[in-house]
Amino acid sequence: MVAPEPLADAPIRVVFALLPQSLVLDWAGPAEALRIANQLLVASGRPPRFELVFASPEPTSVSSVGVTLSGLQRLPQACETPAWVVLVGLPGQTVRVDNPPARALLHWLHGLRLEPGRLELVTICAGTLLAAHAGLLAGRRATTHHHHLDELRRVEPRCEVVSNRVFVLDAPLCSSAGVTTGIDLVLHRIGEICGEALAARVAQTMVVAMRRGPQDPELSPFLAYRNHLHPALHKVQDAVSEQPQAEWTVPRMAEVAHTSPRHLTRLFVEHAGVAPLAYLRRLRLATAQLALQSGANVTRAAQISGFGSDTQLRRAWRQFGLAGSPSSAG
Repeated sequence: MVAPEPLADAPIRVVFALLPQSLVLDWAGPAEALRIANQLLVASGRPPRFELVFASPEPTSVSSVGVTLSGLQRLPQACETPAWVVLVGLPGQTVRVDNPPARALLHWLHGLRLEPGRLELVTICAGTLLAAHAGLLAGRRATTHHHHLDELRRVEPRCEVVSNRVFVLDAPLCSSAGVTTGIDLVLHRIGEICGEALAARVAQTMVVAMRRGPQDPELSPFLAYRNHLHPALHKVQDAVSEQPQAEWTVPRMAEVAHTSPRHLTRLFVEHAGVAPLAYLRRLRLATAQLALQSGANVTRAAQISGFGSDTQLRRAWRQFGLAGSPSSAG
């Protein structure tokens, strides 16, 4: 189900809480995804949604690769809402918290009052262990890097530890299994907040070929057929994914690509492995699914997604072999 937007369109303050030796890719990858999302929002005339803050118990910190980070903010005395607190992994066989910076971070975390849509916790890789040590995982479902699953069970026996998952959603907690899955998780959250079309554009900008979900490595419909590097084709796919309800035809798509309809069809088949109108129907179907999951009835979902009628939506549903029917998808 699509999560409610935190406090309407208010910017989300994303606090990366960093300890000495924090794994660089655990925080740099997700931070880049959020930066690119802001960049694309501004380019489309919309305000940025994410304010990035890098905080630590100390003003400087040496990262996992030996680069010194300076100018880090102090851990805020009170988290402004809406906000995400992001915890990342540390090198080593176990997560050590018997040092002053770690103890200071745990004390700060222990004082947080998590609430969906207002103050949420995002853990990446072994960052989940920091949340466990802070007492934030009792009664929650969470995952972490496979090397730390048993450690997580020992540290917090009251946590339901989920293995073999890319990430786990248990609002106000989101936990991921490793470096690249942290990017998967943040792309998922961008999709919830800013829309799947924009999340797909962020993934394409980062050349992330596959976005994975909380249950399995299934490809997002908004990223399907986009594992290629043809710029004109991406331009068409961006336009269609942003407005699937528009009156798209192959000639109109060809105008976006500045090519002929026949050549555009060849590009789709050669690089995306699908015909233009079949791609359009798949996007419209994915849009209708999101609308239904958000509470829209079948008629409204058909309108939002660009299907001319309930009948066309039901026909596409059967064509792509989806289980059940649109009426049962809410």
